[in-house]
Amino acid sequence: MRLKGKTALITGGAQGIGKAIALKFAQEGANIAILDLEDNVEWIRSLGGKAIGIVSDVQDKEQVDAAIIQATDTLGPIDIAVINAGICELSSFLDITEEAWDRHISINLKGAFLVGQAVAKQMISHGVTGSIIHMSSVNGIRAEADQAHYNASKGGMNLLSMSMALELAGHGVRVNALCPGFIATRLTQAEIDHTAGITEYLKSIPMKRVGVPEEIADAAVFMASDESRYMTGHCLVIDGGQVIKLV
Repeated sequence: MRLKGKTALITGGAQGIGKAIALKFAQEGANIAILDLEDNVEWIRSLGGKAIGIVSDVQDKEQVDAAIIQATDTLGPIDIAVINAGICELSSFLDITEEAWDRHISINLKGAFLVGQAVAKQMISHGVTGSIIHMSSVNGIRAEADQAHYNASKGGMNLLSMSMALELAGHGVRVNALCPGFIATRLTQAEIDHTAGITEYLKSIPMKRVGVPEEIADAAVFMASDESRYMTGHCLVIDGGQVIKLV
């Protein structure tokens, strides 16, 4: 098992891509701490894995700091962090409200900063050679209509990831980002509904299918494990070829 004995913290791990990553990490031998707005982790424990759920809002520094301490006290020093919590709401640029803009930047980007900083400090203080993984998006590489606030938050996340990689490499902490394309989750169903339907959307994907959360989880295991030990500051695109067709 590639993550045996490691402690992994996953934000937004109760559903979708985050849940798939939590399950895959548990299967690879990791102990799991999930930070989310709900704390049900029985689905991991039922597989025989050690897991805790912590109710925490990634926008709140006090809650984030307390959650990192709780995870460390319960499971041991954090070796891996997957910063996955995020939102995506569709709206034309001219119709985006200030509140919607602030919400996307706060959850997607500020949350990544708060969790990343807290985890990095904990890793350094415990002498951990760790891996921090940001769940970004192809929207952080190229823009998509009706998602200006989401695009901006993910573009910022990619540069945050690179900046952290530069400063943390000397401490033995690697930082990378995963940039999924269209993955079949509850979050992306709204995008299908917003377009002419899945048939039309598939025309933009050379592989002619949407991805599934388990494919992102496989990439996360790679980034979390020693298999990627010489990689940092990288944004790994997993999109069925969509970016090369649209850019």
